Amino acid sequence: MHRLLVVDDDSDIRSLLAEQLGRAGYTVSTAGDGGQMRQVLAREHIDLIVLDLNLPREDGLALCREIRARSATPVIMLTARSEPIDRVLGLEMGADDYLAKPFEPRELLARIRNVLRRTEALPANLEPLAMRRAGFSGWVFDLEHRHLVDPAGRVVMLSGAEFRLLRVFVAHANKVLSREQLVALSTGRNYESQDRAIDLQVSRLRQKLGDAGGSDGLVKTVRNEGYVFASAVTLE
Repeated sequence: MHRLLVVDDDSDIRSLLAEQLGRAGYTVSTAGDGGQMRQVLAREHIDLIVLDLNLPREDGLALCREIRARSATPVIMLTARSEPIDRVLGLEMGADDYLAKPFEPRELLARIRNVLRRTEALPANLEPLAMRRAGFSGWVFDLEHRHLVDPAGRVVMLSGAEFRLLRVFVAHANKVLSREQLVALSTGRNYESQDRAIDLQVSRLRQKLGDAGGSDGLVKTVRNEGYVFASAVTLE
């Protein structure tokens, strides 16, 4: 049985979601702010976190960043704001999905099931990434510890989104991948043409890789087609 954590400062929403998700077969814990969230995470194993963006004292973006720096626990963000920038920022901080309020509990339930299914079973075309690490251009990509080691031996931390994106690039090195393919392989979602989150994620990953690969980096843009990870890769 999966255990979920709902983090929302609205007690009515916490109670409603705990009841609805409990009926669906999940064990649900709740927290009203970041402090309570940390207490729950310290004493319980949580399989997925439903995290409100607009929390007192510490907002959901900061908490999502903190969660992602410590673990790979999936996060679905909730917000009363519907601006695209909020969605992009949430995904950039490592959230696995995003849902605007008001929403139907059934939609949240469907997204929870989808994220859990996605995180527990890699798509067939990603099965080769059951490896422990990969090497490219002097870098070491450690999948067990979810970080990157640069040629000088320095550890580079990756957000959840960056980790998943680099995993896809490494698995398909030297192959041109469209935005649709990158979104599908890294998140399991369908690509929307107006959604530029994948371009921002590529930009962030390029920053982490720095000057590797020359002036245009290891992740190269292929005009009108997508991106290609241009490096030989060794797998372990």
